[in-house]
Amino acid sequence: MNQSKPHTTRNPWAWIPTLYFGQGMPYVVVMTVAVIMYKRFGLSNTDIALYTSWLYLPWVIKPFWSPFVDILKTKRWWIVTMQLIIGAGLAAVAFTLPTPFYLQASLGFFWLLAFSSATHDIAADGFYMLALDDSQQSFFVGIRSTFYRLAMITGQGLLIILAGFLENSRGDIPSAWKTTFLGLAILFLILFLYHNYILPRPLADQGKTARTAKDIANEFGKTFISFFTKKGVGLAIAFMLIYRLAEAMLVKLASPFLLDIREVGGLGLSTQEVGFVYGTVGIIALSLGGIIGGVVASQKGLKYWLWPMALSITLPNAAYLLLSFFQPENLVWINAAVAIEQFGYGFGFTAYMLFLIYFSDGEHKTAHYSICTGFMALGMMIPGMISGWLQEMLGYNHFFVFIMIATIPTLLLVPFLKIDSEFGKRAKKKTK
Repeated sequence: MNQSKPHTTRNPWAWIPTLYFGQGMPYVVVMTVAVIMYKRFGLSNTDIALYTSWLYLPWVIKPFWSPFVDILKTKRWWIVTMQLIIGAGLAAVAFTLPTPFYLQASLGFFWLLAFSSATHDIAADGFYMLALDDSQQSFFVGIRSTFYRLAMITGQGLLIILAGFLENSRGDIPSAWKTTFLGLAILFLILFLYHNYILPRPLADQGKTARTAKDIANEFGKTFISFFTKKGVGLAIAFMLIYRLAEAMLVKLASPFLLDIREVGGLGLSTQEVGFVYGTVGIIALSLGGIIGGVVASQKGLKYWLWPMALSITLPNAAYLLLSFFQPENLVWINAAVAIEQFGYGFGFTAYMLFLIYFSDGEHKTAHYSICTGFMALGMMIPGMISGWLQEMLGYNHFFVFIMIATIPTLLLVPFLKIDSEFGKRAKKKTK
């Protein structure tokens, strides 16, 4: 972590896969693993959705502190420091789980993980651009995306399966999850040590510059104003907040629905089964949908694919409605339904990301894209906060009926979007 060391270079294969695997893990832990863990601890769906949706806040406000990561220390320093803090935070979660005050303490440490993860995102993506030339950036964009998805499969799939196995073998839920989080903490300690050694020290990653924090704040103020004076900004913000309205509520209750007993409308799956169904099969389908969406959009552009993608991110939600009606016991049917919904989400989400790139285009496109991602997180946070309360008030079956009704605003908004017919054919795909 000493910044005085001389410039060094490394083979990108030595650090890009591990860097983006490390970027994905804390995000999936905070957003998905926490939901399943709290469900196994017996929290109500109202509390789970409300508390875990608040954890989106660091990603909502990330644009406000991202400029300062550019001038305080180096991006390399931020990466390894955040990984150390994430490891410490995961260990702290583990040790609080067997205590009577586990909820308050674990939520506090999940907040630390969320802020550290969001800061790690800023530093890692900036470091990627500083440490690689243009051709390397293009070559490794697919590699970084692949390892980010592998982190999602590991977090939502293998990690949940491990926790379920430990639950069954020990008969002690807090102990099982404590061990699971201690394993994660050790993983991040290893990543911290490895990246502190292996990450290159590019000359461009100088940290402090001649610009002061005040200069950065003034510059951000100007770009912030320019964002809100762009033509069509009101419609664009509405799209950012509404396009995933139904999915924002569904995603918070998907795992609780799979876990809840059949008598209350759930499917009664075990923790291990949820790790396989939602965290493995579902994530693979999500990834395939995203890949295919990117390929077809690059051929005919966003304008051509906007309607098919909007239908894809909304109509497959009916898979959960059907699951709640029939409550199948056969895992094949459950896997198929989850895979269809997740594939549709991955395919339809392509239009959302392309629109963010499209609207951000211009003089301040990097800063404007960062602001767009803040609205993207806000669009998940607010609906997610009320989703648990709605579900407990309506029951699972009627909640999924409401989810289908919530897809209507998305479809009503799409016809009003005006997009260059050529856009998407030439736009570079942005990934986390």
